[in-house]
This record gives sequence, structure tokens and C-alpha cells, in this order.
Amino acid sequence: MKNPILTTESFTSGRNNYFFDFRLASNNQVYMTIACSQRQEDDSYKRSSILIFERDFELMITAFSSLFHHAGHLKTPLGLFTPPAETKGIKSWPPEFRPREKLAEQGRSAMEDAELLAMLIGSGTPNQTAVDLADRILASVDRDLKNLSSLSSDDLCKFRGMGIAKSSTIIAAMELAERIAKRAVSIFRLKQA
Repeated sequence: MKNPILTTESFTSGRNNYFFDFRLASNNQVYMTIACSQRQEDDSYKRSSILIFERDFELMITAFSSLFHHAGHLKTPLGLFTPPAETKGIKSWPPEFRPREKLAEQGRSAMEDAELLAMLIGSGTPNQTAVDLADRILASVDRDLKNLSSLSSDDLCKFRGMGIAKSSTIIAAMELAERIAKRAVSIFRLKQA
């Protein structure tokens, strides 16, 4: 069994997706993985990661602190301490408009199709949010969810920001929805008989 994730954070920068996970090993020891999934020119992904065990957390934090402290005093600045550019992503939106927070506060019936699809997509690109990407995908199928469910992984991967992982998530969700609908029809027919 894969070691369960206790908590996770991720972010995207250009063609790179970074994942920071705290996991629980089979011996009940906590460890951290830092992974980078780098999108290649052929839209495949190259993944690399490192493990840091709980006993080394304090040392890692001390090393990072020292590294950033010394970097701040370099004659040639690394640009580490310049104010961040204006955030255009979903995190810059008021909380009541962010899809996850909106779902938690207002419930699923308050969600637009693009917001629900964005939650499956997870992240956008530097130039578009996941909601923008979801909206573009929905517009391509005339906002018809039945048409969305017929898209293949290749169809979805044609959209900038979509890869095999995000496409697979959408296809899996569409398949579950279709199975629910088929079972509901079967139960209805049985009750009518």
C-alpha cells in the first residue's frame, strides 16, 4: 500500500509543477517529499523528487534559513527578495469566489459548471486560471456536458494547460456520472415493471 499523504501543497511555475507532501511511512514515521513534475516539449512529464525524514526537518529548515540569509547579501542579487508581481490566479480572488471555498460555504448546487470542472483540473497556467481553462473547454463543446463526456484524452490535451493527468481526472469523473445515470435509469425501469 502506498504511504498515505497527511497534507499536501502544490504550485505551478511555467512548465513545472511542484508538490510538497507530508507522508506517513509504514513504520509510522513522518517524512516529506518534494517533487517537481516538468512538462516536456512533447507534453510528457519528467518527475524528480527528494525525501526528507522527520529527524532531519529541523536541519533542513536551518539550512534553508541560512541559504536565504546569505543569498540576501550577495553582490549580484538573485531576485529572491523583490516584491511578487501582482497575483492573477484564483488565490488572489476574494474567498467567496474561489471554487473550493464557494463549494464549502454555499454547497455544490451554487457552483457553475466551469467552477466544478476547474476543481477537477486543479490548476491553470501562468496566463489563465483553472476556471478560465475549464470555461474554454466547456465553450468548445457548446457548454453541453454530454459533449464534454465524449471528449478523449487527446481532445482535452489540445488545450494549453491540460495533460494526461488532468484529462484522465475529467474522463474518470464523466464516466462516473454516466454510470450513475445508467443505474438510475435501470432502477426506474425496475420500479415501473
